[in-house]
Amino acid sequence: MSIFPADIEDRARQIIASFSGEKHMVSTAESCTGGLIAGALTEISGSSAVVDRGFVTYTNEAKMEMLGVSRATLTAFGAVSKETALQMVHGALFRSRAHIAVAVTGIAGPGGGSAAKPVGLVHLATKSRDGRLLHREMRYGDIGRDQVRLATVRTALDMVLELSHSA
Repeated sequence: MSIFPADIEDRARQIIASFSGEKHMVSTAESCTGGLIAGALTEISGSSAVVDRGFVTYTNEAKMEMLGVSRATLTAFGAVSKETALQMVHGALFRSRAHIAVAVTGIAGPGGGSAAKPVGLVHLATKSRDGRLLHREMRYGDIGRDQVRLATVRTALDMVLELSHSA
């Protein structure tokens, strides 16, 4: 019995099965999801052969210290931006043994949004060792904190699967 909805568990199971067969590893860098992506992956038996590590970088300081996100990027674009997500995924990949990394940064709500960056805005990125890169800007809307976070986990896992199958 998983603590995650069945569709998230299914996605995580696909990643663990696919990566186990290829002897590939994944790392996560999470802000608004607070470790839920890594949690979904490690819910699956056999994940210890696939999940290298997860970085929960909720503050700007953590993003800079743990992932190498530049202060200039955070100042110019903000924590919730394409530029920050791309630096987060790069840091997660090259500060781990992973073949693919995924990073998410967003505004889960209920507060913290603005006209330019509303509640439900999330930037996601996946990157592989061979340089393949995906970025998505999602606008889930003000659907509730839990639902924004779960929707982000779904999209992140889908992006890992998409990148892993595009080789």
